Amino acid sequence: MAETLKRLKMDIAAKGIPFFSEIDQSKLASDAGVKLRPSTLLVFGNPPLGTLFLTSEPAAGLDWPVRLLVHEDEKGDVWAVYTDFGWIARRHGIKDRNDAFATASGLIASITSSVKAR
Repeated sequence: MAETLKRLKMDIAAKGIPFFSEIDQSKLASDAGVKLRPSTLLVFGNPPLGTLFLTSEPAAGLDWPVRLLVHEDEKGDVWAVYTDFGWIARRHGIKDRNDAFATASGLIASITSSVKAR
């Protein structure tokens, strides 16, 4: 898990994408007395790209910046989970940013290429 998070953050930085936050959900759970397998939420984004979606539909700010959930299952496999950008476009009725959504989809696929994705 630690190595996966390190690789993902290095790849995000290498692409020049601003990194905003890392939230250790398993630590939050532990602090609340709840047992949770390793789970970390990474928050990052490319403002010149991501804010385009907000200019089309301000409510799209619910889905930006990008959130990438990295978690470990009971077998020790590490997974990366994110919301499909096509779904985000449909959710917010954004029809004028197809090229931007394609770029965002390519970037997240590249970033998660070394991790099992769901």
